Amino acid sequence: MNAKQKTKVFGNAILAIISLLLLYFVIVTLVSGFKFALSQFESYWYFLISLAVGFGIQIGLYAYLKEMVKIANMVMHDKTVVVTGTTSTLVMVSCCAHYLANVLPILGIAGTLTIIAQYQTEIFWAGLTFNFFGIIFITNKIIKFKNHHE
Repeated sequence: MNAKQKTKVFGNAILAIISLLLLYFVIVTLVSGFKFALSQFESYWYFLISLAVGFGIQIGLYAYLKEMVKIANMVMHDKTVVVTGTTSTLVMVSCCAHYLANVLPILGIAGTLTIIAQYQTEIFWAGLTFNFFGIIFITNKIIKFKNHHE
């Protein structure tokens, strides 16, 4: 893999991290305002950054694998990143989704959001676990691909 391809892979990972954090801020700001989004980020930054970095690593690994496949003139399916990336995004959004109860109690989702609020930390840990296994899964695919094509 040449320097241009490595830069592209790294750029994809950084873009994924920034995009996921931006998505978090947009959603929470729309629900409860920017000051609240910032205070929640300050309270849970270690989870949010970890989830975003895990997602970025998965995107970077996937982009790396995709470049390797492209070099070998093969076809790759996109299912892995869709599943693990969606999990990371949903966990970050669920972090503060319980605050929708302030805006939407008439829709009957207040009970569900209250449960999410009670298990917010556990939801973060579940997301980090999915991130970890997603990274292991994609790394395993890279190792298998390299072993098969070397």
